[in-house]
Amino acid sequence: MTVAEYRALIREVPDFPKPGILFYDITTLLKDGQAFSAIADDLVAYYGGQRVAKVVGIESRGFIYGAILAQRLKAGFVPVRKPGKLPADCFEVKYSLEYGSNSLAIHRDAIGMGERVLIVDDLLATGGTAAATVSLVRQLGGEIVGLDFLVELKELQGRQKLAGYPVRSTIIYP
Repeated sequence: MTVAEYRALIREVPDFPKPGILFYDITTLLKDGQAFSAIADDLVAYYGGQRVAKVVGIESRGFIYGAILAQRLKAGFVPVRKPGKLPADCFEVKYSLEYGSNSLAIHRDAIGMGERVLIVDDLLATGGTAAATVSLVRQLGGEIVGLDFLVELKELQGRQKLAGYPVRSTIIYP
């Protein structure tokens, strides 16, 4: 499938989660079996030769294709979650996002020193969530091979917070 075909399947929801925010809802793309499978195929083709040991999925939509990608790459899957959602000892980091602030956590034993890690999420906006996840992975000694996003909002300049890391986005909105 083409980027234009993927883009046509994403629903735009104005004023969510608060007034002035335009939310790009990927659930309308995910419910299309052909599109969902094609995105997974594209990701595997791109990352297949990069010896990824762990795929880190950011709560919550990063879990969806992160887990599928991990399975197809024969890599482990590591969830990065909101505080209080993981049962064992965690590292936690606070961060800012385009409409507030939040925290993320990762199990301290989720990634081994030097393991090759791919971070995935549905959206790159201001980069706060992704940068926080990079911080968590680095605390554990992981080697970040890339960050992958289904959608990127270019005007919010999230890539700037990820300088020095390979960033790939399937759909880029101006």
